[in-house]
Amino acid sequence: MDSTPLKFKLTIAFDGSQYAGWQVQPTGVGVQQLVELALSRIFRHPGRVHSSSRTDTGVHALGMVAHVEIPRDEFKMPVAKLLLAMNAHLPADIRVMKVARCPAAFHARFQARGKQYRYFVWNHPGMNPLMRAQAWHVTQKLEMAAMRQAAALLVGRHDFKSFAGTQNHPRKSTVRTLTRCDIKRQGARFTFVIEGDGFLYKMCRSLVGTLVQVGQGKIAPEEMKGILARRDRRVGGMTAPAQGLVLWKVFYGNGKTSPGGAGDSRNESDE
Repeated sequence: MDSTPLKFKLTIAFDGSQYAGWQVQPTGVGVQQLVELALSRIFRHPGRVHSSSRTDTGVHALGMVAHVEIPRDEFKMPVAKLLLAMNAHLPADIRVMKVARCPAAFHARFQARGKQYRYFVWNHPGMNPLMRAQAWHVTQKLEMAAMRQAAALLVGRHDFKSFAGTQNHPRKSTVRTLTRCDIKRQGARFTFVIEGDGFLYKMCRSLVGTLVQVGQGKIAPEEMKGILARRDRRVGGMTAPAQGLVLWKVFYGNGKTSPGGAGDSRNESDE
């Protein structure tokens, strides 16, 4: 009899407003904790849930990818029912969006090849009350052309130490590759689309905060090259607040993405 556990790939969306990030935390509640609790109410001995990314307090996700192993002799339902069963035991602000069987060798983090984050800014004197927990309210008018000029200088392989948040443990490397840094506008809503092979702690939020200051005329677009070269967080711009950031996509080696989802084996820290 085959005793090898079954492995499942999960795509998870959540509103991070009430959570201390993805990971199980010594204080506060992490999303991972509640996903594992839901599994423990369905199966006797579920494995740990391993994610493609670690998100910071208040950050959201539309396409967090994770995997979990379930003992073969405990799994007695069609795969499609696992999504329904887990969501029945999760709070409304956390949802499993997709479940699929995956090979035993699959690893949500180590096999992920890149991520896409999106950051939303509401640029208007009055805040849209429907977006108060999903966007950063910036009242001063932003100049799109200047921000796009600065964003273009961030694309490519660079040392992003000037945009990395402070951590207690040393990093192996602060070099990352951005394949996309776009800014879109729809009325008062600006969407910053940042895609790359990995992200340092608070890197996306620091990039957006700096680009917004470019849009406000506080930093010249051409200064971006010098900020990168200095490798000093003190010369970078501000860190945008957490509520505007969404982990949108996860890319894997076959070029496919999670619906909505990102991760990388070189990732030491995520937003």
